[in-house]
Amino acid sequence: MTKNYSPPVDKLLTLGNAWNMRDWPDYLALGFGPEHIPDLIRMATDDELNDGDSESLEVWAPAHAWRALGQLRAAEAAVPLAQLFQRVDDNDDDFLNEDLPSAFGLIGAAAIPALTAYLADPSHGLWARVAVGQSLKEIGLRHPEAREECVGVLTRQLEKFSEQDPELNAFLVSPLMDLHAVESAPLIERVFAVGAAEIGVVGDWEDVQIELGLISKRTKPRGPHPLTPAEAELQRIAEGIARLSARPILKEEKPQSKPKRHRHKKKAS
Repeated sequence: MTKNYSPPVDKLLTLGNAWNMRDWPDYLALGFGPEHIPDLIRMATDDELNDGDSESLEVWAPAHAWRALGQLRAAEAAVPLAQLFQRVDDNDDDFLNEDLPSAFGLIGAAAIPALTAYLADPSHGLWARVAVGQSLKEIGLRHPEAREECVGVLTRQLEKFSEQDPELNAFLVSPLMDLHAVESAPLIERVFAVGAAEIGVVGDWEDVQIELGLISKRTKPRGPHPLTPAEAELQRIAEGIARLSARPILKEEKPQSKPKRHRHKKKAS
């Protein structure tokens, strides 16, 4: 792998665990400049590196590469980097889910068209699209001049609430809350009024109003929220196990095996 990358890009192959570097290093101090953007894009999207041994140093190289691209404000990296989000669904890549949006936040408004196109495509996975919403939030927070555009993208996607997964709708509301998008409140109210958002994600409409500063406190007690699909599945499995445990086993009957345990992805923050 080191033979495929020239200095200073090859340094990223040995930097190691990016998770332990939550305060990002100054990658530009390592000698990176605009002339290294093509190789950094190649490294960030390198399947061999992204799918490498989880205990290796090299598996972290793509993360260091997208961080460096963020610090370089590399607008040309937006489209290829956006394609990485599918790894969140396909590979349970939770680190990418948390880290890549920050790189987009650094790239700024130039990345909005690529993120808009990705978010609008229903063929992409739920969690990939959630991560795109978080990326737009990061851009809006870091670049106040781009906030209105980011809010507009998220709001226009939320307008399709009747066609979308309630979880996606809720995760579109979440970055709007972080961006203090009071202008989107009438739409958000409609979404909650018809039950088109999972209230286990951001709470109910009153919770949203409090977060947006529209009301100071609740006017009615919070009721039990519907289970998310993941919670409902876990409850179904637990109830099935309880029924099997309670039922007497006849002599000629073999005990049934327990349901297989499903791996559920945690919700995006």
